[in-house]
Amino acid sequence: MTAVFEMHPDLARDGVEVGRLRLSRLLLMKEVRWPWLVLVPQRPGLRDLHDLKPMDQYRLCDEVTACSNALQQLYKADKINVAALGNMTPQLHVHVIARFINDPAWPKPIWGALPTEPYSEAAQEARLHELRQVLKL
Repeated sequence: MTAVFEMHPDLARDGVEVGRLRLSRLLLMKEVRWPWLVLVPQRPGLRDLHDLKPMDQYRLCDEVTACSNALQQLYKADKINVAALGNMTPQLHVHVIARFINDPAWPKPIWGALPTEPYSEAAQEARLHELRQVLKL
């Protein structure tokens, strides 16, 4: 019997789907202060990058690069952070975050820096639209 991909509830709760890439489901985190994407490879049972098959490792790297370029193009970030921690949410996922020297957590990590500030419905829809346009989703 083949295992089926299911998104971890934490990721489904904290993000909204931007679209589907070749390997990953792409989410926008529900945090207005940072343009923050999460890629979730649609393969069951993965925890770490080395769990991916070699071709999927290449695909994920290409997708991270495309998302990094999209965030840079749209938001002119001072730095793009890429992280695959998984300490709290064990399913393999990769964060791609646009950072700015004037953001409220700079230069420290954003995790736990401030209480979550969600998007308004209109702001979330606008951000999803511009991301989908640039990423051609």
